[in-house]
Amino acid sequence: MFTHAGISRALCLMLPWMLAACGGTGGGNDVDPNAPRTTSPTSGPDSFLLFPNPQKQDDGTLQVASLAYATAYYEAIDPSNERDTLAKFKAKNLFGTAAGTLGEETVIVGDQRDLGYGRKMTARQNPDGTLAFVVENYMVGAYGAYSALNLEAALMPEAKWHLGTNAIEFSPGPGGTISFVKFYTYDPITGARLMMGNLDGRGAKAMPTVCASCHGGRGDPLTPAVAGKPLFPRLMNVKSAVDAVAPNQGGVRGDIAAQLHPMEPASFDFSSLPGFTRLMQEAKIKTINKMVLCSLPIPVAAGGEDACRRTAIGNEYQGTVAEHLKDLYGGVGLPQANTAATDTYVPAGWAGQSALYLNTQAQACRVCHLLRGNGNQSDIDFASFAKFDGYSARIKAHVLDRGNMPLAKLIYDNYWASSSTYSPMGTYLAGKGYANTTTQAGAPVADPGPDRVVKALSTTLSAAMSLYSDSYQWSISPSSPTVGASLSNANTATPTFTALGNGTYWVMLRTSKGSTQSAEVKLVIVVDTGLAYTPSALRFSDIKTILQGAGTCTGCHTTSAGTAGVPPIWYNDFDRDADNDTDATDNHWFYTELRGRINFTDIVASPLLRKPSGNHHNGGLLTGFDTSAAPGHVNRVHYDTFLNWILNGAPE
Repeated sequence: MFTHAGISRALCLMLPWMLAACGGTGGGNDVDPNAPRTTSPTSGPDSFLLFPNPQKQDDGTLQVASLAYATAYYEAIDPSNERDTLAKFKAKNLFGTAAGTLGEETVIVGDQRDLGYGRKMTARQNPDGTLAFVVENYMVGAYGAYSALNLEAALMPEAKWHLGTNAIEFSPGPGGTISFVKFYTYDPITGARLMMGNLDGRGAKAMPTVCASCHGGRGDPLTPAVAGKPLFPRLMNVKSAVDAVAPNQGGVRGDIAAQLHPMEPASFDFSSLPGFTRLMQEAKIKTINKMVLCSLPIPVAAGGEDACRRTAIGNEYQGTVAEHLKDLYGGVGLPQANTAATDTYVPAGWAGQSALYLNTQAQACRVCHLLRGNGNQSDIDFASFAKFDGYSARIKAHVLDRGNMPLAKLIYDNYWASSSTYSPMGTYLAGKGYANTTTQAGAPVADPGPDRVVKALSTTLSAAMSLYSDSYQWSISPSSPTVGASLSNANTATPTFTALGNGTYWVMLRTSKGSTQSAEVKLVIVVDTGLAYTPSALRFSDIKTILQGAGTCTGCHTTSAGTAGVPPIWYNDFDRDADNDTDATDNHWFYTELRGRINFTDIVASPLLRKPSGNHHNGGLLTGFDTSAAPGHVNRVHYDTFLNWILNGAPE
């Protein structure tokens, strides 16, 4: 490690290249952190720290990365601007004063398994049980790579390399009584609150997305404009939804169901300076982890270290990470003083898969996934191999094809830099039948969209969801079950397919990037001129009729479901805008919420298609959504209807 004098000399020697390589939210930054982001790729470097469904709008912009999203969020959680500066945030949360049961602790670590910063974190529990965290972030080297100099800069501390300050509060929302997690970020020089954060050098992205995407939070769409501006959405499956302030209207605005991360010493770099070694900071880290534990909902009330946790309602997050946190300290009662013995801990649910767990899941997936899921469906927390295995197709899509996971750029780079990390995943995915399982994303991937049924003999196709591609080649398969079809403009992204009559046709797509070609992908098109509806004429009213039909979605997605199993979104008609009237405005809000369940960057991944088809859905497979049947089959008639509506832009 460098001494304090040593780091000063090192910084001077490194200055020329660092000025060219560094960016941030302040301190010599050449990126305006509050600049609105007009567009952002959904694959490649700019996709990091965004949700897999970024709410792509008709104009191509991504709502969760927009200035409007951040504005609506802060107006929801801090309407009176009581925390619009770092000084006001600290004063509001009583930093530096007498603290609650667990006190106030400060640790300084090198965050070598997240964003690469040197971090000075001060955490406190207030007498009323609320929690607050202030984290100063320091970055000396280029984004996307951890350096011990970042830790040294935090220890000094060196203002020149102070990238920005993040703050988290666990407290009730405006007008509510239930505590939930809220995120803030502040300029390192002025202390002013920022709408956007550039945490990895890949462009400024909106709050709270830049934090919530790895804190278990949701990225639902804003409401339609009210008095000239949209509102932040409400969730139905959070504890704040049962507050008296919002009966039958959902949770407090700004409650995105996010959670707090436990601090895992194995993921940190520590200094050798007295007071800042791992040994010297273990007790402080354990105290902070006890604070984190207090924030996590518990399914059934308990005593001991869990006495501070509130009881969860039926379908909110159930605190999966709490058991992992306890295991760090020996289990119930947290008997161990430190976590050294559990750095190589493998949960019982991963027995027989220790290499995959320790080298891949623990290194690249666990930190984000353990905070995801809800009471009805927590498969995505990857707490067992069975849960992980259930997502193999999506893991392949995100890691190998799209290249937007692991979600943080540092972890992504570290993943591909270490064969011991990606090889177990490659071996696993190869066993599932996937090819090129140890090749980093960036090669062209052809995507002609989902198999479909059409009514017209002529239809326009699209390769818009293909990845890393700049040229296209469509063809009719010689093995097509039905012959007599043709393609015009077959070397473009949007050719026209024309059939001579009804039947099943196989269309092939291959894309290229320079001289590199993708694998050829088949698109199944069923032409049925007798189709009961005209796909281009489908509107939201048609979709709503299906959602609310017998045996479909409103058996659960409804105000009458109670708190035991209510999903995050309701599909029945109710007073969404709280004006004491159910009218066309409420219907428009409903449409906006439902459109947020469509992933226009990766259509087959849309929750609106996947969930009723039985993919990680507490309601299982619904009638008319069986995708094992061919397009046009009666068993998937509702799926085909939804898909055709989406392919047409999901018009209202």
